[in-house]
Amino acid sequence: MKGVVELTSDTLDAEVTTGATPYLVDFWAEWCSPCHAVAQAVQELAEDFEGRVRFGSVDVLAQTAASERFEVMTLPTLIVFVDGAPVRRIAGARTKAQLAAELDRILGAGAA
Repeated sequence: MKGVVELTSDTLDAEVTTGATPYLVDFWAEWCSPCHAVAQAVQELAEDFEGRVRFGSVDVLAQTAASERFEVMTLPTLIVFVDGAPVRRIAGARTKAQLAAELDRILGAGAA
């Protein structure tokens, strides 16, 4: 699936545990200015990493159960899941290049 999928507390588990492809989930809120910049980067990364990483987003105000479950305290927070388990948490704003480097490391394509 292309792009970033809007996830809910009910759909999050099914999405991140389906398939072997890593899944980056962006936890955000409408009022959070840095979240909007990160959302744009995530959208671009969804195109750049198509077929290698899947992407979703969770509105923490609308989906409180999901944000509480993953103890999201800082916005934006991005969590990368591999085989259904969270393997990397990125709290705070990052550039597209920084996020791409993180994903490359997780995929084993980046430099050590």
